[in-house]
Amino acid sequence: RSLELLKLPFILDHVEEFARQAGAEQWSHMEFLVRLIEGEAALHQDRARQRRVTQARFPVLKTFEQFDFTWPTKINRLAVQNLCRLKFIEDKANAILIGGVGLGKTHLAIALGWAACQAGPRVRFATAIDIINSLSAAQNAGRLAQELKTYTRPEVLIVDELGYLPIDKRGA
Repeated sequence: RSLELLKLPFILDHVEEFARQAGAEQWSHMEFLVRLIEGEAALHQDRARQRRVTQARFPVLKTFEQFDFTWPTKINRLAVQNLCRLKFIEDKANAILIGGVGLGKTHLAIALGWAACQAGPRVRFATAIDIINSLSAAQNAGRLAQELKTYTRPEVLIVDELGYLPIDKRGA
């Protein structure tokens, strides 16, 4: 009951199993406790990563491993691999992917965002038009400052489809 109250689901689910294993393998009390706590911490981290991925609102999940670097042939693979290190986030710099339609910019942007979610930063994915529409609606409803936080709070903001559709003066 106390484990439920403290919200320690891994320990609650595994304490009996670990106790049997500890007895069979003669773990010390400390080793038993450490293994339970490590399991709880790992579960907590997994849930936090999943929460960050969900909150990022990716339209689909894409990874670097899924990207076909054989096409387009002119893509700078080393530059992309350098972005995978995510140093630009630490440096508070921008990463801008430029190219024609259908070359994989969205895939790479989502892959960068997914990698960032795994590393810890909060991420938000949105199309430029979605951002403009949500901010415009928020301004009309008198809650622009609150809606702006949606896009300024995450450490990584991925703006997709910038430049595909014309933006009016107010939107810009």
